[in-house]
Amino acid sequence: MAKLKFGLVGGGHGAFIGQVHRMAAELDGLAELVCGAFSADPVQSRSAGADIYHLPASRAYPSFSAMLQAEQQLPAAQRMDFVVIATPNHLHFPVAEEALRSGFHVMCDKPVTFSLQQALDLQELIQATKLTFGLTHNYTGYAMVREARELVRSGALGTIRRVNCEYLQGWLARSEADNKQAQWRTDPTRAGVAGCFGDIGSHAENLVSYVTGLDIAQVCADLTTFVDGRELDDDGNVLMRFHGGARGVISASQIALGKENDLRLQIFGTQAGLEWQQGDANSLVVRYADKPAAVHRAGGIGTTAASMAATRIPAGHPEGYLEAFAQLYKDFCLTLKGDPSAADFPTIVDGVRGMRFIEQVVASSKAGGQWLPFD
Repeated sequence: MAKLKFGLVGGGHGAFIGQVHRMAAELDGLAELVCGAFSADPVQSRSAGADIYHLPASRAYPSFSAMLQAEQQLPAAQRMDFVVIATPNHLHFPVAEEALRSGFHVMCDKPVTFSLQQALDLQELIQATKLTFGLTHNYTGYAMVREARELVRSGALGTIRRVNCEYLQGWLARSEADNKQAQWRTDPTRAGVAGCFGDIGSHAENLVSYVTGLDIAQVCADLTTFVDGRELDDDGNVLMRFHGGARGVISASQIALGKENDLRLQIFGTQAGLEWQQGDANSLVVRYADKPAAVHRAGGIGTTAASMAATRIPAGHPEGYLEAFAQLYKDFCLTLKGDPSAADFPTIVDGVRGMRFIEQVVASSKAGGQWLPFD
């Protein structure tokens, strides 16, 4: 099958996530980068196209609007099939909106938009255009995360009672003055209403929702800004009440010195509990009420079909962040190629829920930790 072709918006000099998107999209041989608008500065965009992505000058565009207009005019065999958005949050909606109106499918970095209202508007546009939209909450691509979801679905844990998820980083423990990646994440005009909880708290919410299938009923939040002069939260805790009676906690921090990307999920039911952590992403520990604990391993004997489908190499060969990221692109590309069974990637539905989570968490914290309805 011919490879799909994509264009990248963002990911220029000084960025890191753009190249992650490119590597992930190309890992399984289903897609290739053919064009891009890599910076708001036309000179920098062309420079990044040549120096970072090794594209011909004619396909390194001065702006995303110019890219969309030019690509529409190319023969089908040459033009891109979808757009990847790897920009700060405030640009997600305008780029996605114009791409969809131009007839291109979209894969977007998280959170989906700058605000909940933008997410709702985008959802309407996606429904109207009937184009495919994906969202890179990439941790759902891990084989053992998919194993965990299948165990929950099978009833192996019984009725879920409690969910704990924490995501701890330390890279923003000090001033962001000299860090380009930190600067926009702590700027409310580019990041939105939340800092830490927009950046990584949203990942935690998505992971909880993906694995458990539970719907949040209420949230109670306590967000803190520890670094002097910073406008957005850099640490926080959220209590959750789920429909059906389960309870949960999300803890997220970017001032936890010594922590890199310490993401951990624990789920406790009436029959068993499970634990997964990104530091040992190929393992899933399941602890039962009436028998010894079991460790499920990526690619191991007896793992579910869903986790095996997200495993590329034999057991014992570590797969990690990039492979999980690539799994979303694999599912996205196979969907575009006409395989509806591959549609296991976050969509605008997840994006809308994520933006509602962010805004309600901020509102609860501003109200002194008041319980607020989520629906």
